[in-house]
Amino acid sequence: MQTVVKLTPQSVLGEIESVLDTYPYNPYQQAFAIADLRQELICFVLSRIPCLYSASDDKSLPDYQLDQECLLNFKLPRSPLEQTLYLQNLIHQGISSIMKEKSDWISDRLETIQVDSQPSYWFG
Repeated sequence: MQTVVKLTPQSVLGEIESVLDTYPYNPYQQAFAIADLRQELICFVLSRIPCLYSASDDKSLPDYQLDQECLLNFKLPRSPLEQTLYLQNLIHQGISSIMKEKSDWISDRLETIQVDSQPSYWFG
């Protein structure tokens, strides 16, 4: 007997939010609040989940769909806990990879954001 697991992009996005909430605000949550980095993390995770493929070339949030034939041939871990851990591991890998790959860009961007958001002491 085969079990089909319904893994939707929405559930992946929810799990990304949950995992990011476990990271410190600075620099992780602050960095992934930047739309381009958030999108890159989403694409990193979704592109590594077997049986999902992109149905559009649009650079905005990808429109992923399930490949039903692939779902029947690929076996995700059986228990819900194992599936969650598998997904969380992909998210952690994505966060680490993106932070390493784009560390200079992130540092520059966050420094700019912090400078721009400094309170003005002009009013005393």
